[in-house]
Amino acid sequence: MPEARVNPGAFDGRVHVFPLRVYYEDTDAGGVVYYANYLRFAERARTEMMHLLAKEYGRLVADGALAFAVRRCEADFLGPARLDDVLEVRTTVTEARGSTVAAEQVIRRQGREITRLKVRLACINRAGRPIRVPAELRHALNTVMS
Repeated sequence: MPEARVNPGAFDGRVHVFPLRVYYEDTDAGGVVYYANYLRFAERARTEMMHLLAKEYGRLVADGALAFAVRRCEADFLGPARLDDVLEVRTTVTEARGSTVAAEQVIRRQGREITRLKVRLACINRAGRPIRVPAELRHALNTVMS
């Protein structure tokens, strides 16, 4: 059976752009996206960005060799998204060194910012201890920042 196709988004210069649609499951009783789901959208976009940047990423995560844990997240909610809206998550890596990666993410609806996030990730091993970001991935992250 052929592998399912996933839209990983694409890079527009230094910015990874990831499109997504708001589904019923993303909304509250009023049809508005529940605030925690913006964090899920951002996580999904970062994961797809990592898959584009490093071929080994999926294997390393699946093997338990590494994971990224959110160490800090700052979010500004500027406007609501609703059922069936088409959103765009724009991710810019701002730092990649040692065992940390920092990124700024903007979620847009029809070109207008509705959420801004600043995220700091810690690269960890299976035991939850910090480890260095693998060289191939760190190189790819640094290339995207230039």
